[in-house]
Amino acid sequence: MTAKAPITVNGRSYAWPEAPLVVVCIDGSEPDYMDQAIAAGAMPWLAEARPRGTDRIAECVVPSFTNPNNLSIVTGAPPAVHGIAGNYFYDRETGEEVMMNEPSLLRCGTILAAFAEAGAGVAVVTAKDKLRRLLGHRLSGVCFSAEKAGDATRQANGIEGVPDMVGLPVPSVYSADLSEFIFAAGVKLMERERPDIMYLSTTDYVQHKHAPGTPDANAFYAMMDGYWARLDGLGCTVALTADHGMNAKHDGDGRPQVIYLQDLMDDWFGKDAVRVILPITDPYVVHHGALGSFATAYLPAAIDAAGLAARLGEVEGVIYAAPGAAACARFELPEDRMGDVVVVSGRQVTLGTSAARHDLSGLDAPLRSHGGTTEQKVPLIVNRPSPSLAADAPLRNFDIFDVALNHAGAAGSERGGRERGTP
Repeated sequence: MTAKAPITVNGRSYAWPEAPLVVVCIDGSEPDYMDQAIAAGAMPWLAEARPRGTDRIAECVVPSFTNPNNLSIVTGAPPAVHGIAGNYFYDRETGEEVMMNEPSLLRCGTILAAFAEAGAGVAVVTAKDKLRRLLGHRLSGVCFSAEKAGDATRQANGIEGVPDMVGLPVPSVYSADLSEFIFAAGVKLMERERPDIMYLSTTDYVQHKHAPGTPDANAFYAMMDGYWARLDGLGCTVALTADHGMNAKHDGDGRPQVIYLQDLMDDWFGKDAVRVILPITDPYVVHHGALGSFATAYLPAAIDAAGLAARLGEVEGVIYAAPGAAACARFELPEDRMGDVVVVSGRQVTLGTSAARHDLSGLDAPLRSHGGTTEQKVPLIVNRPSPSLAADAPLRNFDIFDVALNHAGAAGSERGGRERGTP
């Protein structure tokens, strides 16, 4: 049988899968979640799969938010290439603040769409519909969200009757059940359709509320472990990574630690002279109050970006502040979708706009969030070894398709061995 030619997407070539490939993006999965759950005996499949497969630590994209990282994973490229630099941005041309949910904002194609166009069976199941639209850009195949599973149609999503297929009710968007629905659907699709490539992307509802090693966190990871075991049993290559990590962002008394940048700018320069944008902003703010560790500011011509960045760098809790161009070069971001100054806060600190604009009444647990450089470390795990992958190769989460398709596989699985390292 003649081997199929590799698929080239955004300057990278990908071999065809030798077995069905399931790539999982575990939203908010700080590596310690898995380590703690394994130590507690909650993840027997992963405890066995890591030693026999590929087990590494990678770095995610900054800002360490959902949209830029999921799109980096499915394009194999940083935001400077695909254009999605956050969940939310300020459009200088229109003067409007815009949710980055529209597929028209994408500046390149995806690995998923390219394989589907070449004849592969592709299926995508994600938690929230905001991301489903981006992941499904130009994709011919199954693509639906757990949030809107009951509304899926064959014309729009490539499938219908999802709740009946899964055997579960459509869950609340603010629940661990939303992620379980994704995995239950993935297993059913693999049993029924056996797609060549499947992409599953969860919600970080649990990680925002529960620290690694807590009973609720371990139970959530045990649930995922059971589904991954079933996919492995179906002969799949199972590749795991995350869009970002997660950290506690509160003091010893459980109070959120926040630098309100808009209030600060208003004090320094006058009300609304500077516009502060928080790229974490999306419609689902109950569990984080729109507070993350990355912000960008748009300045009038009279304010010097370098001078303001230097001043912000002296604010307690800020660990990085730079003019937009320098930040975009460092973090591989599109300059036209980023402000004049970029600010990153530390491990236990978040950035807000004005105190009056953030409704924290929905927080029923001490704040945990993400967005900065301290949430960059994420797992990169495949249930097959990758003997051709250098042990010291620095990895990004958006290398997961490259590792799974070009380095892991049936040929490599005969050689065994464990790989674990840091970039």
